[in-house]
Amino acid sequence: MVQFFTHLNELINKDETVEALSSQSHSITTEQALDWTKDVPQEFYDLTNEPIEHGKLSILDLPWSPIDVENTASTSTAALNSTDVLYNKLKFNPHTSSLIPNILSILSSNTKSDDEISTELVELLGFDLIELVMEIMSNRIPLSYKLAIVDDNVDSPWSKPTLTKRTGNQPQENGRTNQINFSVDRHETKRRMEENFRATAARPLFSGTATKAPEKLPHVYTSLSTTQGTVLSSLGSKFMLPIGTAREDKEDCEEVIIPPAKTVPPRKHERSIPITELDGLARGAFPGYKSLNRIQSIVYPTAYGTNENLLICAPTGAGKTDVAMLTVLRVIDQHLSSPNAKHTPSQLSTSIKKDDFKIIYVSSRAPMKALAAEIVRKLGKRLAWLSIRVRELTGEYSRVSILCWLFRLVQGDMQMSKQEIAETQIIVTTPEKWDVVTRKPTGEGELASKVKLLIIDEVHLLNEERGAVIETIVARTLRQVESTQSLIRIVGLSATLPNYLDVADFLRVSQHNGLFYFDSSFRPIPLEQHFLGIKGKPNSQQFRKNLDRVTFQKVLDLVQQGHQVMVFVHARKETVKSAQTLREMALIEGVLDDFSTQEHPNFYLFKRDIGMSRNREMKELFNDGFGIHHAGMLRSDRNMMERMFEARAIKVLFCTATLAWGVNLPAHAVIIKGTQVYDSSRGAFVNLSVLDVFQIFGRAGRPGMETSGEGYICTPEDQLDHYLEAVTAQHPIESKFIPGMVDSLNAEISLGTVSNIREAIQWIGYTYLFVRMKKNPIVYGMSHEEPVDDPSLSSKRNQLVKAAAQKLTTAGMINYNPQTESLQCTDLGRIAAKYYIRTASIEVFNQELRAKMSEADVLAVLSMSTEFEQVQLRENEIQELKHLMEEIIPCEVKGGTDTSQGKVNILLQGYISRAQLEDFALISDMEYVAQNGGRIIRSLVEIALSRRWANVCAALINMSKAVEKRMWPYDHPLLQFNLSKDVLHNLQRWADDFSISDLTSHSAVDLGKLIHMNEKHGAALLKAATEFPTVTLTHQLRPLASDLLQVSVRVTNNFNWNAQVHGSGEPFFLWIEDEDQSEIIQWRHITLRQDIPYIDTDFVIPIRGAKPPVSVTIRSTSDKWIGAEDDIIVPLDELIMPDEPNCHIPLLNLTFLQTSNKVIAGTLRNPGFRQLSGIQTQCFWSTMHTNQNILISSPSGSGKTLLAMIALCHKLMRSATKFGLVITPNRNVAKEVASLYKLSRIPVPVQLVTNHQALSMARGEGIRITTPQCLNRALQEVSSAGSKEWLENLGIVVCDNLELLDASYELAITTLLCRTQVLPVRFIGLSACLDDPRDLCRWLRVPSQGLFCFRPKDREQALITKSNTFNIPNSAALYKAMVRPGYILIRDMSPSANAVIFVPTLSLCYSMGANLITQCASDTNTKGFLGTNVTTEDLQHHVSQLRTSPLSDLLMHGIGIFHSSMSPSESTLCLQLYLEGVIRLIIVPHDTCWTLPIKGSVVLVMGTQYVKSSSGLGRQLENYDIHEIARMQNYAISPFHTGQFHLFCPVEHRDIYLRFLNEGLPLESELLSGDILKRWLQDMRKTGSIIQKQDAADALSFTFFFHRVNTNPTYYEAHSINRNDYLSRLIDNIWDME
Repeated sequence: MVQFFTHLNELINKDETVEALSSQSHSITTEQALDWTKDVPQEFYDLTNEPIEHGKLSILDLPWSPIDVENTASTSTAALNSTDVLYNKLKFNPHTSSLIPNILSILSSNTKSDDEISTELVELLGFDLIELVMEIMSNRIPLSYKLAIVDDNVDSPWSKPTLTKRTGNQPQENGRTNQINFSVDRHETKRRMEENFRATAARPLFSGTATKAPEKLPHVYTSLSTTQGTVLSSLGSKFMLPIGTAREDKEDCEEVIIPPAKTVPPRKHERSIPITELDGLARGAFPGYKSLNRIQSIVYPTAYGTNENLLICAPTGAGKTDVAMLTVLRVIDQHLSSPNAKHTPSQLSTSIKKDDFKIIYVSSRAPMKALAAEIVRKLGKRLAWLSIRVRELTGEYSRVSILCWLFRLVQGDMQMSKQEIAETQIIVTTPEKWDVVTRKPTGEGELASKVKLLIIDEVHLLNEERGAVIETIVARTLRQVESTQSLIRIVGLSATLPNYLDVADFLRVSQHNGLFYFDSSFRPIPLEQHFLGIKGKPNSQQFRKNLDRVTFQKVLDLVQQGHQVMVFVHARKETVKSAQTLREMALIEGVLDDFSTQEHPNFYLFKRDIGMSRNREMKELFNDGFGIHHAGMLRSDRNMMERMFEARAIKVLFCTATLAWGVNLPAHAVIIKGTQVYDSSRGAFVNLSVLDVFQIFGRAGRPGMETSGEGYICTPEDQLDHYLEAVTAQHPIESKFIPGMVDSLNAEISLGTVSNIREAIQWIGYTYLFVRMKKNPIVYGMSHEEPVDDPSLSSKRNQLVKAAAQKLTTAGMINYNPQTESLQCTDLGRIAAKYYIRTASIEVFNQELRAKMSEADVLAVLSMSTEFEQVQLRENEIQELKHLMEEIIPCEVKGGTDTSQGKVNILLQGYISRAQLEDFALISDMEYVAQNGGRIIRSLVEIALSRRWANVCAALINMSKAVEKRMWPYDHPLLQFNLSKDVLHNLQRWADDFSISDLTSHSAVDLGKLIHMNEKHGAALLKAATEFPTVTLTHQLRPLASDLLQVSVRVTNNFNWNAQVHGSGEPFFLWIEDEDQSEIIQWRHITLRQDIPYIDTDFVIPIRGAKPPVSVTIRSTSDKWIGAEDDIIVPLDELIMPDEPNCHIPLLNLTFLQTSNKVIAGTLRNPGFRQLSGIQTQCFWSTMHTNQNILISSPSGSGKTLLAMIALCHKLMRSATKFGLVITPNRNVAKEVASLYKLSRIPVPVQLVTNHQALSMARGEGIRITTPQCLNRALQEVSSAGSKEWLENLGIVVCDNLELLDASYELAITTLLCRTQVLPVRFIGLSACLDDPRDLCRWLRVPSQGLFCFRPKDREQALITKSNTFNIPNSAALYKAMVRPGYILIRDMSPSANAVIFVPTLSLCYSMGANLITQCASDTNTKGFLGTNVTTEDLQHHVSQLRTSPLSDLLMHGIGIFHSSMSPSESTLCLQLYLEGVIRLIIVPHDTCWTLPIKGSVVLVMGTQYVKSSSGLGRQLENYDIHEIARMQNYAISPFHTGQFHLFCPVEHRDIYLRFLNEGLPLESELLSGDILKRWLQDMRKTGSIIQKQDAADALSFTFFFHRVNTNPTYYEAHSINRNDYLSRLIDNIWDME
């Protein structure tokens, strides 16, 4: 630096220099300025890199960049002239003129090398202007200055300066634009230069506006200068190719050659990890490995040592699968029962807790079954030593199969599916399959909840159509992780990506810890890529000719160099055709010998082997060194081709893409001949996917044998840039989520994870769409300003969500309330989500489906589905389609062969008819139509069921089975069995008119003769006929009210069960149709099993009007077997319905009686009672001032028990020798009533008596509370002893809870009525509101003025009753669907309120609690349901005392459990915390409704069905009794607040339950159920009370049953005869049985 000061002073002190500077208005040219500064040392330029301040510029302030001064000084006039020309090129070119500021900015850089600057210029201007870039670099310095001083619009460090005197204020004008004017004094100049230099030396090296440099991430390995790839344009209009790329334009093609990428040098910390360093667990999964490769060694510490989410971007063949294996081993390591087990390999297998985790491997690759099987095989083989089970999600690799599997899962075939899931630790699936599984609550509950690792292979497919599915499953997984606070590790495997940071953000991958990017230089074999744009119109004759010529020339060149070549084509026939074409061209060119392998030492051995094949083309081609390989060949032939190519006995192998995906068979060079591939899912030819290109190029190069490989892709010239851009990762991958967002939103609403607009907006925040909208808003219809003004994109997301919600609402798939912004799924939306049906298809179905349709109509509607819109009608197919339509298929085709819908219809019918097609594209279309047709028909079945359309439903079920079985409904049913062709042929010829029942009625000999065959064939036919699933239907009519009829149906197995034929169950549809057989009144889906002889199910149908319909039809239809149908017509012309009751009285507007009343005050001593209620006041006079029997039927909580207590006390206080008896239905109710009596502090002793001996010996005053069983035994003993004293001391009987009257209760009261008919015993009946209490009144001998019958609406406490229906079969899916709406109800209740939830079973208590906690987490509700001002710390002391951790976790979130099997300490703790308001929610099983000692502000009944096991009948589905529902409703009744009762039930039960809750409960006698009546009569005969049949008839006249038989004879099957005859027959039957 001192030397520079000295040099500077010498320059300034030179007379000639100073004189030149001090000359006023002296101008120097650019050349002179450059020449003057040539001696300035380099350090000067390094220190003066600062923008010039206007008006204060010295010569030392000229902003030169650190350039080669000598080269600058030698810049010639000729160079400057070329600079002017170059400047004009830039200035007047419309493409470059606007980029001049950017060009100048790049050229002015003082931190980048020439290579970096040239790279950025190519990125900016595009590869097409590469020559211009080279010219710019040759004239970099003069052009930079030219741009700076000439262009007035340029504002840069090179801006044109103006020099003035130090004392002047205005710059000197000068007409020369390439000169610098200045005027200075000599001494002033010297002083100023020294000051400026010192100031420059003191300031930072860089100044001005700083821009943040791109962050260099620790695990990004690339040879490029940028850290995010080479993305130049969001619209893809510009892209850059690697340096060294060559482009050549030929006569028949344009060729671009991209050289192999330069290897990224190893970093200091890198080292290869030998396998010996791994622990025993990891080492065993890498057999045959000596060390991990470079990528695996880099990723190993993170993949195996942490739970970080990972994104691995690396070339094909770089070892990403082994990285995935490391993450799998990490999960296994975390589920070892003993941490030391992995050090002892022999113990590893038994130490893994295999039931605690699942690993999902989502393969986004081409959907080929062989590929999935290959993945399963590889993973399973490497983990077999650990006994880890790997399998596909289903046995068949098609969308229809997964949907059928899920349907069976939902419909009850759970045991096998659960067993399969339990046995499997790693599941290989596709994005679509996993989406379907997680769409269903069953799948999520049973499978997804155990997932610990989600591996998504080929995640770069986000920018393809199926990328929307990847976004959906990732978003769902991320939300599950957050809501459940569980650990699900996500690992993304991808090819090289341009915007990998965006994908990392989407997968929630840490950029510093989990993101690993490796460019193409990490290929195991360096690859030289050739892109050949074939000239000519695509698919024209000239194009095909050029394609063949180019392919031949490339193959020939490679073969002549001694290399093997694989040529990939896209059709099986094309392998042979292309091979023959190239052989002919080689023959013409005279170079066929170059392909020969006859010099191979094993040539004749291979020729002998191939001579045994029946493939003629394969044998012919082998002689000339060519081979063929495709999936249509025999496995043995394919193996032979693979073996010969690997042995180099074949030089050129023509194959399809299946070889690249399924078999690891490399070659030095691969050639993709053409890029047009037929896609059956779209019904058209599409471009070969980039994924396939990567996979095929991955076969180029022979690891361990060669050091390089070559990949060629021959594509139409107009597609050349597309593949260049895609393969070199130039264009950022964008989201494809918006087109499928409507369907994805419907799935989330159906699943229950989204219930309002706010949650839907949050859901979009988890998608890749959200990430890219912020980065590239223009692509998604936004302006650049929107992400700036709204960083969270709330407005855009809100717009997208509301538009989708509106579309779903219009289609009838959801209910959207714009005011509350709630979103609720309908049956239609649930069906669409379940079967993966598009919204557009639902719109078509809404318009086209009708109530009555034939099979032809059904097929026509099906063909209109938008799932088939890709199927195109091609001219060359019409002839074959016409043949199918006219000669083979049975149903008329609307539109014929003129429309694509007609083509779909013909192909589906052809598939059912097992038609053989010739055209390859038609075969693919038929397979696609069949796979999707079965799924769509299944959805139409459920739509028809939801709309109750009987006719179209039957047609759809038949067509569904027709597609599955590939036979028509009119074909003989036994064609579904695996009988010999001769038997089936003769059966159709000689016995086609015989039904199954006709066949089963014959012997094997007879059947053999019938079909003109022997007895053996007849036996096979008989066996099949007896195994055909037929059922017998029986029914019983039971009117429940004047307008409701219960039809009890029994479905009985009528076939021989064969597990190999029938599996674990046979599903059937069962429904009741109206008299026109057009409307389904109610339906069920039942499953017959081997251990269940019959299934009972009840239908309740409304009877509208005074006259019932003439008949209804009960129909059963097998869900699997064609022809397995049965129906019975149930006549209703003799049906006798009960009369409509008219005995209910209104609640009068009376003044409430005060407890100060003399009578009341004498009996009640509880100061809490101040006045009676309205119902109590209305019933008081008859209760207290008469001795007549009375019946009070009123709502629960109306105070009827209090009236009974007053009446008991009033009676007993006046008769000291008398005692009162209170009868309750069971022991639980007896305890409850006794407790209530004692708490009321009445002046009469109260005693709970459950021992019959104690009851029969009771004497004196007091109130005895007992049960029917106890009373019956006591009455028997009293009768046996002949003592009447006990009965004579009985003064008053209160029959409580008569709505729960069962056979035992009825017989107890009957016996008491009979024995006290001549005694002055008063009966008071109490019951909840009854629909028809008249017969109960007659039975208890209550006069009309003693009947007080009120409606539930007369309840004086405020109660809100609401219902929510679900059309999902009883399963885990049903209860999962109930969670979200149930949570919202409880979440929105008052902070001071509490809630009780009733669930069907004990196990559901805990799972429902866990699901509610999950909902709290998703709502960011950390407090859960704890009381106000209650914290988790307040519960620590209580929870620490518990033994069960599940209950502890629930209590910490404010949720308690109560059930009969709990320990006393746990149940007491839960009840105590609930009553004290510490927890606000308690969950109980449904049978606890009779013993629960608490109430709730909100009562929620979640489900009204449960599975009941019984001996001989297996597990059968039972419905809640209406009395249980009413009991649960009682828990919401309180005098202190408005209660809420919410009923979640099946849609078919809603009206029935609400009808009885609002109108009163039904009550019928149960004497005929079981053998209790028989045993009662036997006991009466033993005691001598009954001697003859007439005595029995007289005894029955005292029963409630006696009165109901007369009122409702159909219920008891007594409608055809009079009551006396009916009772006589009944007694005769019982008497004879004795």
